[in-house]
Amino acid sequence: MLPRLFGAPALAVACVLSCSPTHSQDLSPAPAADESILFQDIPSVYGASKFEQKTSEAPSSVSIVTAADIQHYGYRTLADILRSVRGFYTTYDRNYTYAGVRGFGRPGDYNTRVLLLVDGHRINDNIFSQAFIGTESIVEVDLIDRVEIIRGPGSSLYGTGAFFGVINVITKRGRDVGGTELSAAAGSQETYKGRATYGQRLSGGGDLLLSATGYHSNGQSSLFYPEFADPSTNNGYAENLDQDRYTNLFASASFGDFVLQAGSITRKKDIPTASFDTVFDALGTNTTDDRQYLDLRFAHSYGTSGDLSARVYYDRYGYDGNYLLAPAPGTPNADTARGEWWGTEVQYGVALHRQHRLTIGAEYIDNFQQDQKNYDATPYQLNLDAQNSSRSYGLYAQDEFRPLDTLIFDLGVRYDDSYGRANSTNPRFAAIWLPRPGTALKLLYGTAFRAPNAFELYYGGASSTLNTLNPALSPEKIKTTELVWEQEFARHWQSSVSAYRYRIDDLISLVEDPSDPTKSMYVNSEPVDARGVGLEVGWRPPSGYEVRASYVHQDAETSSTGQRLTNSPRQTVKVNFLAPLLSSRMTAGLEVQYVGPRLTMSNDTAGGYTVVNLTLLAPRLWHQLDLSASVYNLFDHRYFDPAGGNMVQDQIQQDGTVFLVKATCRF
Repeated sequence: MLPRLFGAPALAVACVLSCSPTHSQDLSPAPAADESILFQDIPSVYGASKFEQKTSEAPSSVSIVTAADIQHYGYRTLADILRSVRGFYTTYDRNYTYAGVRGFGRPGDYNTRVLLLVDGHRINDNIFSQAFIGTESIVEVDLIDRVEIIRGPGSSLYGTGAFFGVINVITKRGRDVGGTELSAAAGSQETYKGRATYGQRLSGGGDLLLSATGYHSNGQSSLFYPEFADPSTNNGYAENLDQDRYTNLFASASFGDFVLQAGSITRKKDIPTASFDTVFDALGTNTTDDRQYLDLRFAHSYGTSGDLSARVYYDRYGYDGNYLLAPAPGTPNADTARGEWWGTEVQYGVALHRQHRLTIGAEYIDNFQQDQKNYDATPYQLNLDAQNSSRSYGLYAQDEFRPLDTLIFDLGVRYDDSYGRANSTNPRFAAIWLPRPGTALKLLYGTAFRAPNAFELYYGGASSTLNTLNPALSPEKIKTTELVWEQEFARHWQSSVSAYRYRIDDLISLVEDPSDPTKSMYVNSEPVDARGVGLEVGWRPPSGYEVRASYVHQDAETSSTGQRLTNSPRQTVKVNFLAPLLSSRMTAGLEVQYVGPRLTMSNDTAGGYTVVNLTLLAPRLWHQLDLSASVYNLFDHRYFDPAGGNMVQDQIQQDGTVFLVKATCRF
């Protein structure tokens, strides 16, 4: 891994030396966009309609986080970015990080109901349908130009998985780097990170970006879990079992109408929680995730005849779980998954009669490998051996109709079919009124679906036997209605108010197998109803200050009993404050995040918490050297996340105060 090869301190020295004064051509990157969506002069979004449009005209409630935001507030992962956004919150079980949105984030669920894209490429895997957002994510935050968070159902364009929203990560281009960039970071818990990136505009209009990142952290040296507070289990202390490390590679090249992009990550994480009935405080329980993709895109404008785009891609996902099953000294258990798939998509868009913009498209995915295996090593016992494949296709159409300059109607629909296993038709409708500059009123309605994934179909219940399908499992579906008011007022002030309702039918849930209490299975459970309201305001005068604040109140509960959902906070509050220091040679980015109390799996309550983060940034501190220092959970607040059903613990304590120092240089 990069930090182990040359060390973060050595890389920091290299940064300083390489950033020495020079009279050669200035290859520093073009300044990154310095505003979030609230403060851009003409904010735009691509992922809401699969073409570039103003956010005020998009048929969704949209937030955008820019590269400047990432730098000013010290965001380390995509999870950090999401938890800063209105209505989102995260849960960390000391292995993976999960996103909650609109009051839905049940413990033990994977990130299956949010679709993650990188430059439009689907990142959710074909086994668990999981969107990785923590250190396990294939997205390296330093390579992000902006993140589009598009709320609401998106199956009318994207098919399965675009349930609560779409997160589209737009990466930087080589011209944004403009040479070589080296970065080194070091912090608490013996955390080290190193990155080397090369990017350049090529002759003939091409573009090239190459990057490699290595990360290593020892994590918490000692974690206390009162559920294991017994002399036979080290009095509840798990020691030196929180290590995390990954290697990330990324490449992108454009030439003419073509863009070729590739990404790869290998991440290994030790598990200190003794989940899945493993031995407590013992080495040997860990997970390794491998994710790779290759994507070739084509896009060409034929003027008044329309725009044509197409892509073909190959993806791979590998998972290896090593579990030391209790009782001590433990039985080694191997849990593996291998997924491979390829796909293609073609899209055509054209303007008709100056009032219509028509978009039609087709997508095909061939999951030619969806294999899962579980076995005890000594003595050998095969528990699961599911070797499967599947195919699906989708057809979609969308019409943006403008009968008046101030009125937009957006109507879209998509049909998806998994060759007899599951099919779904999902519409979307939006009415957008723009009565005056700076004002947008949106009435939104849409449905989305999520087809059962390979894990849910084959791993639980009947699938606990070898390669047996769970035939009773159907896709889950959501219907959402939303009203959004976006308003600019006074000078340098912007606001957004939204109210929504949704209903989920045939929710896929993990329950105890009635035929065998020692096993579990996935079933379609009772409906869920939710409603919420959110408010966001922002102020950014020319002086360089910035204030953003949001408040969300939401209620999500089962329809029949009115029982509040687990891990569902009724309130979240976010405040961001950016201030220039030392005659604007430095900035201070302060972030305050409040998440309300959440119900746990045992009907207990994980208390609400407030976390304060602070980042000091000195861009161009010395020639081409950027230096930042971040402190997370500044006041060392003690707080917990609800745990999943695979754990003895009901709540998992989160990190206290940690710091990170980072140096980045360009030459």
